Amino acid sequence: MSHSHGNAPSANDPRQPSAAKPYTPRAVAPEDLPVDYSGFIAVILGVSGVMFRYKICSWLALIFCAQSLANMRNLENDLKQISMAMMFAIMGLVTNYLGPNRPATKK
Repeated sequence: MSHSHGNAPSANDPRQPSAAKPYTPRAVAPEDLPVDYSGFIAVILGVSGVMFRYKICSWLALIFCAQSLANMRNLENDLKQISMAMMFAIMGLVTNYLGPNRPATKK
């Protein structure tokens, strides 16, 4: 039982190298691309971090911005959304850490 693991083609190989064609992905219109959920979540978390002054939301918005930036497919549309989410995240962090403190709740 000898198996040949070399690069030499065997007589029983059904593949046809002459019929092989290189793969070319078909062009997809920018409006047909899937929704960038991480960018959308970053915007929502950034807005909630600014409005409700939640530090965790601002930090998570910053992380989702980085993820969306790393997975960007359409430069023009995604860059607008990421920049808006980044501004909200930074604004939330600045207001949370450098702004006036929240008044303490009285019991």
